Amino acid sequence: MLINVNRHVIEKLSKTELSIIQYINEKETELSDMSIVDIAFETFTSPATVSRAIRKCGINGFNELRYRLNLPKDNKELISINEIMKKTLIEANEVLQRISLKDVLNVVNDIIDAFDEQIYIFGRGPTEQVVKEFSLRLQLLGYNVLATEDPTIMVKLSQRSNNQLVILFSLKGETRELIEVAENCYLNKVKLIVITCSSASPLLQYASHCLLGYYHKKIAIKEFDVTSRIPLSMISRIIVDYLVEKNNESV
Repeated sequence: MLINVNRHVIEKLSKTELSIIQYINEKETELSDMSIVDIAFETFTSPATVSRAIRKCGINGFNELRYRLNLPKDNKELISINEIMKKTLIEANEVLQRISLKDVLNVVNDIIDAFDEQIYIFGRGPTEQVVKEFSLRLQLLGYNVLATEDPTIMVKLSQRSNNQLVILFSLKGETRELIEVAENCYLNKVKLIVITCSSASPLLQYASHCLLGYYHKKIAIKEFDVTSRIPLSMISRIIVDYLVEKNNESV
């Protein structure tokens, strides 16, 4: 039995939720090939109901449930896929645990205060995609944003003493040009927001506010720096969602 259904658990479950758990236990051998949508379809419920039922049993969501499966030892392919999916889950959980509401609100308030000013957003390498998406969302909210990954341009822009706000995205926080940008912001008393996944980053000493995420040390393509930027994307989404909430409150 994949999920232990004792009296204490049964008391917390509705009839529908109990039927979902019973279905999962009956389909234990097939579960690795199913999604939460599949289970919802087969039990005539919704993914949200399936997720709620699983959590009431003390399991942190459907993905964790699948990782608990005792996969056949000779099925290396399934084990490998399971570990790959688990890596993403670990990153997501760690990001949510490491950032606090207070830090997010500090960053959000800095961005709101700079609404009538130019906001500069910088990132290098693969992080550029996160910068582009984040910049686009701020622009859709009406912010005046300039984003670039060009090292010469970002360094020169950071030398301006009349800048209102600079935001840096960096996975490991070790990029030389970004450190130079941070130093310039500090010297010119410019507000600097640093979003990184390294608590040892030199960028942090220059930041007005920062948000620290987490990245998994296991890299899929070892020859290149293509570590997942999912943690940075998650943080950028959280910031934008809070900005939207703030905008709705002021309407």
